[in-house]
Amino acid sequence: MALQLSELWEYRELLYFLTWREVKVRYKQTALGAAWAIIQPLFTMLIFSLFFGKLAKVPSDNIPYPLFCLAGLVPWTFFANGLAQSSNSLVTSSNLISKVYFPRLSIPLSAVLSGAVDFTISFALLIGMMTFYRQVPPARCVYLPLFFLLAFVTALGVGLWLSALNVKYRDVRYTIPFLTQFWMFATPIAYPSTLLHEPWRALYGLNPMAGVVEGFRWALIGADTAPGPIIVASSFAAALILIGGAFYFQRMEKIFADLV
Repeated sequence: MALQLSELWEYRELLYFLTWREVKVRYKQTALGAAWAIIQPLFTMLIFSLFFGKLAKVPSDNIPYPLFCLAGLVPWTFFANGLAQSSNSLVTSSNLISKVYFPRLSIPLSAVLSGAVDFTISFALLIGMMTFYRQVPPARCVYLPLFFLLAFVTALGVGLWLSALNVKYRDVRYTIPFLTQFWMFATPIAYPSTLLHEPWRALYGLNPMAGVVEGFRWALIGADTAPGPIIVASSFAAALILIGGAFYFQRMEKIFADLV
């Protein structure tokens, strides 16, 4: 079964407008607007720094704990928001789906793409935090786009699965907050993956976001934990999730208009 990616390319202008629509809807009639992209990771970092950094004395690989935590929260927030937006995107676009034909894949794809705006804003906060701690990015920061791509692939892959399932089973949306919360604590954001020893640390990389978070810290703030085995496992898992989600999404696509 072909994924018809060429058709998605033909509708690239529609993808652009859907993405821009997602951005505008997200900030429409909000008091703080784009500031939410800073508030969410900032306040989560403060809470984690208090309870995990100060009280629990969780190690942070010789990196100031607030910076250690925020470096994990920035890519995680992009993933979590992309997952939440894409998983419910088909249901919220039901009027559009039932009226005209276009590649349905562009709907969850635009939902994830729109999160790049928030990511850019929160990334600026991370750079400001690095400046405060006088942390200079190492030369390996050139690998950051690859880790962002891994986060994007993971968010899109899971979003394709959940958006298709949410059309058929509407109670799927109620499981998403629980799934996101569980996934966050299963990802080394508040703690380092070095707490695990091999081979368990490599297996831990089957959680794709573990590779993303460890990769961000290694590339941007100079963490000593090179994410070699974790990245291999995370990339493999993310690719499987995306390919499986894309084929399942396409198999369900022909009945979306009837179900929404």
